[in-house]
Amino acid sequence: MARPSLCIVTHTFLPHVGGIERVVYEQGKRLMQKTFDLMVLTNRIGTKKNYTYDGIRVKCYDSLNIGFRLGIPYVIPSVSSFRTFLEAVKSCDLIHAHGHPYLSSLMAAKLAKRYKKPFVLTQHNTFIEYQGIWNAVERLNDLTVGSHVLRSADRIIVVSKATMKYVLSLGANPEKTRIVHNGVDLNRFKPMTEKKDVIRKGLVIPDDAVVAVTVRRLVYKNGIDTLVESAKIAIRKNPRLFFIAVGGGPDFAQVKTKVEQLGIEKNFKLAGFISDRDLPFYYNAADLFILPSKSGEGLPLVALEAMACGLPVIATDVGGIREIMIEGYGEIVPPNNPELLAEAALNVFNSKISSRKNELRKKIEERYSWDQNVRKLQKIYEELI
Repeated sequence: MARPSLCIVTHTFLPHVGGIERVVYEQGKRLMQKTFDLMVLTNRIGTKKNYTYDGIRVKCYDSLNIGFRLGIPYVIPSVSSFRTFLEAVKSCDLIHAHGHPYLSSLMAAKLAKRYKKPFVLTQHNTFIEYQGIWNAVERLNDLTVGSHVLRSADRIIVVSKATMKYVLSLGANPEKTRIVHNGVDLNRFKPMTEKKDVIRKGLVIPDDAVVAVTVRRLVYKNGIDTLVESAKIAIRKNPRLFFIAVGGGPDFAQVKTKVEQLGIEKNFKLAGFISDRDLPFYYNAADLFILPSKSGEGLPLVALEAMACGLPVIATDVGGIREIMIEGYGEIVPPNNPELLAEAALNVFNSKISSRKNELRKKIEERYSWDQNVRKLQKIYEELI
């Protein structure tokens, strides 16, 4: 019997780095090992028209990517991309798109309906707060493109209760909506206690420092400005605190200038872009993880990665983060509040939570893995094909 064929539609995919890209990859490689022939249909960003990524077949469509320069990863497929979408949809048994607001998801939804192919949608984030006119543009897009994609879906997968609330407000059918929490790669992200001193030495971190790390694309919605302000407050009260911000983005130069203006550059390292291969080392160099988001978080992968490495998490109360926080292993604070974020960092420093890495790791192993995630995803597929 032939294996069912699956087309996963996403606005970006690896080697372009991001949360959705990572979810598609982790799910895709496990689905291929099980029962599916799989193809990823994605936007072409500096790649060949067709390529293979770690065994996953990738087909690209051409598009305009103007928004990327503004920190808004919105893809506009070109007219010529229609044929690429048509061929992909017609050749597969099931279509699975990621992200309700994208024109790529809309094209996939319409073609799936035209050729009577089951259409699944995964929604990752809640509403993302941008600055200025972009909030109004996003709301308009939600009410047009986004609502149509949601109504077209045979099944809607959301990564948290917060994301479910968001899609239901846009007209999603609750009977077709399922919550499937994200997973974490437990083999890559794990405590490396014996290597901690070596890692810190390589990063030129003082031996007696207490290190807080964040992994963020440096854009407004991710709250890096709040983190920098809170770092100034916390460092003034405890000079042993050392902050590392991992990630690049359009606001990198602005953040660097702010760190220098506040006079905290000796205790605040901007690491820039770090490869997925090296990312576990940065978690393991730290004593705690900070997630300072302003909006838009569905279920942040970086928080799961940090906890899998044994790090307590301080997070702003945005999106679905409450659903994965483990009592006694971190704190939640309001967004846009540097004073409370600094206080939480100092509290974790004083509580010695970071000495209980193995306890936290065990809890993450029990609750979040990509294998558990994919088993739930398979059951949803089986309802449709």
